[in-house]
Amino acid sequence: MLKVDVDRTQCQNFGQCVLEAPNVFVLNAKDEMEYTPVVDDSELENVEAAIDVCPMQAISLVSGR
Repeated sequence: MLKVDVDRTQCQNFGQCVLEAPNVFVLNAKDEMEYTPVVDDSELENVEAAIDVCPMQAISLVSGR
């Protein structure tokens, strides 16, 4: 399992992560990003892509999975 973290003080809800990893990140009705903090290893490539495209560099993988 992968552990995902989003620094909410950095996140500006641009939603680029939603495009890269829609099974992990979503924009809610208020256009605020929500995410699943623990996801299957099969999402690794998508989460890494989301990390790469985040303009605020707010997303990270937590070590010690």
